Amino acid sequence: MKLHWSPRSPFVRKVMIAAHELGLADRIRTVRTVVRMGKPNEALLPDNPLSKIPTLVLDDGRVLFDSLTIIEYLDHLAGGRLFPAGEARFGALTRHALGNGFLDLLILFRNERDKPAERQTAEWLESFAAKVRATLDHLEREAPALSAAPFDVGHVAIGCALSYLDFRFADLPWREGRPGIAAWHAGFAARPSARATEAVDD
Repeated sequence: MKLHWSPRSPFVRKVMIAAHELGLADRIRTVRTVVRMGKPNEALLPDNPLSKIPTLVLDDGRVLFDSLTIIEYLDHLAGGRLFPAGEARFGALTRHALGNGFLDLLILFRNERDKPAERQTAEWLESFAAKVRATLDHLEREAPALSAAPFDVGHVAIGCALSYLDFRFADLPWREGRPGIAAWHAGFAARPSARATEAVDD
């Protein structure tokens, strides 16, 4: 399988963490793929007309995109570990939605912060910051339940979002006053799958 990949993308990292957790990482060939909002990647467009990563090309030529779709496919290949059955599945998917939505928020926040000061919108920055605080406070309240639940796709997404804070928002002391989620993230970051996929600027 071929994965259009970047060591910077937290969405790609979700897929790679899942692949390591499921014992499938050695079956994936990563291809460094640069995507930009303002310029489609011409080499990627035949596989993904949205010019987004991650995009997984299967050995038979079929293509899967969106990190959740790819993770569920890998989970299917491995016999199912990251998507619990029954009612527990909805808890896992809700955790995933929170983590993935948090990543979407952080990327928008970063894009706005990176603009020249004269082009930034103060109301947007305040809104993004308020949502980040609210999400972190929610995660602090949920930390005991997060720790008690078996590791699933939701843990992958939340862990990647918190790690992205460290990667791109080093100036934000998000752990202060939130010992529960800070401790949970320390455990996540120590997992072999997380250590093997740490984000880097290349």
